[in-house]
Amino acid sequence: MDPIMNSFSREQMEYIVELFNPCMDDYLYVFDLQKDCYKISKHATERFLLPGDNFDDAAKAHHTFVYSEDQSRLDDEFRRIMSGEIVFHNMHYRWLDRAGKPVWINCRGRVLNDADGKPHFLVGCINEIGQKQKADNVSGLLGESSLSAYVEQFEDGLPDGFFLRIGIDDFRDINGDFGMEYGDYILKSTADCIAENIKPSQRLYRILADEFMVVDFSGGDMEAATELYKNIRKSLDTFIEENGYKSVFTISAGAVDTAKTSGTYENIMKLSEYALNTAKDQGKNRCYIYMQEDYDVFLRKKQITRQLHHAVNHGFEGFETYYQPIVDTKTRRLVGAEALMRFSMPERCEDGETKKEAVCVGEDDHDAEEKVRWERISPVEFIPLLEETGLIIPAGKWMLHQAISTCSRWQKYIPNFRININLSYVQVMKSRVLTEILTALRLYGLEPSAVGIELTESGYLDTNTHFQKLWDGLKKNGVLVILDDFGTGYSNLHCLGDLRPNYIKIDRSFTLKALNNQYEHDLMTQIITMTHKLDLTICVEGIETEDEFAKISELDPDYIQGFLFGKPQPAEEFYENLIKPAIAACGTHEVSAQSVS
Repeated sequence: MDPIMNSFSREQMEYIVELFNPCMDDYLYVFDLQKDCYKISKHATERFLLPGDNFDDAAKAHHTFVYSEDQSRLDDEFRRIMSGEIVFHNMHYRWLDRAGKPVWINCRGRVLNDADGKPHFLVGCINEIGQKQKADNVSGLLGESSLSAYVEQFEDGLPDGFFLRIGIDDFRDINGDFGMEYGDYILKSTADCIAENIKPSQRLYRILADEFMVVDFSGGDMEAATELYKNIRKSLDTFIEENGYKSVFTISAGAVDTAKTSGTYENIMKLSEYALNTAKDQGKNRCYIYMQEDYDVFLRKKQITRQLHHAVNHGFEGFETYYQPIVDTKTRRLVGAEALMRFSMPERCEDGETKKEAVCVGEDDHDAEEKVRWERISPVEFIPLLEETGLIIPAGKWMLHQAISTCSRWQKYIPNFRININLSYVQVMKSRVLTEILTALRLYGLEPSAVGIELTESGYLDTNTHFQKLWDGLKKNGVLVILDDFGTGYSNLHCLGDLRPNYIKIDRSFTLKALNNQYEHDLMTQIITMTHKLDLTICVEGIETEDEFAKISELDPDYIQGFLFGKPQPAEEFYENLIKPAIAACGTHEVSAQSVS
């Protein structure tokens, strides 16, 4: 029998586990192999998805908190222990934390045999091998786990003060240009510059590779946080100068007022990360003070972005294509429409649940069912997010097919009906959009001249190969090229002569100026005259009243687009409100917008 086994009973070993529990960050355990019961340090239950600190049926219970990919290896290890093949257990594998996420551990233990020489106990220690360090030897500062321990001791709420999260701007470039060793030198020097400016009542931690956190629980306000940031920058400027300007760098910071925030340590870290990232997004080399209203906008963008991802991956649920009529100025005849992307998402309650409402489905008031409430998102909100995430590529392709197939249907009623489709800069630069356009035209049997591609003046018209290839390809294949939003942005007149679009569109903002200002009116007159002399076509957007139409018509533009002839609407409504009634009124496929405007 093992002499150690003679010295301690199981109860005594479990008592030792309890005794040393408050003294260790690691976890002591005793596994009674013969009775299949398990005892572990109590604080392990706060970290891992354990059934308790003392549980039976232990070998099977391990399957509930051991990561699935590691269970077979652990089962084989148990088999080897029980067979006496090994007497010392030393294994790296993963347990699930309280949130169900895998955490790497190193489980070591010694096998203690009974009087018959059979394995009886496995006694040992578990420690996290992926755990964050308590201190950082490079900067000489305590690390994030120490910051967490300091903050979490204030169970009744944080004292008044602030968190100032500081990050070195473009630190990766420093490592890339001068090497890791010099990067460590910069980190240490930055830590020293911060440390020499903080008060004795404030604490400093290094929390990430190039980020530091100053904690003030002594009542400091945002003015004090901003002043501290400025003083740290001055110290760094002095260091950079004394270092011979070998590496010139800046720092950004995000300040969070503890008096205006609440929640857990994790929440404070989340808000401070947002504040620092906002400072960097606003141009770096500055301090941003956390504002709840800004954060609400940030959260809304995240919510919309998540829903856009969901929609794209679930048959474009929530996306719609709307159509706004375009008419001939002289005849008021409907000649086409602009396709416009729209998006809606389910409304959410504060707890994240989808909002629903009762909808009557029968004659009886009791015959009702719950339906999801949808929120219409403005294109000003969701289009930039589609572009930022690259989702504009699949969403734009979807809309391209929607618009071209719809135009093909409507040409049965209006043979020369045309559809205009907007393209994003991202589509031009990062997708084979020309191929997609030509493929869709073949698929739905539509002539290229029935489609106009609208390209925004300010976004594309630099000389780059992607844009030039698309522009040339569209014109070569007979697709109309339309210069959108003319009169805004750069307004480079060379676009008209050099690129020669099929026609241009005057933006509503320019139209309003021309309607209300003689100088702008004269300017629009000259633009229309010049466009016609170049043998180009022009469309004026934003006409909403008969008076506006009369004034603009005097300038002789070719086409008009605006609420006067119809707001953007779904395909079904466009057909019912514009095409179908006009056919009935005129008795012909040549539909006049005047009959429905």
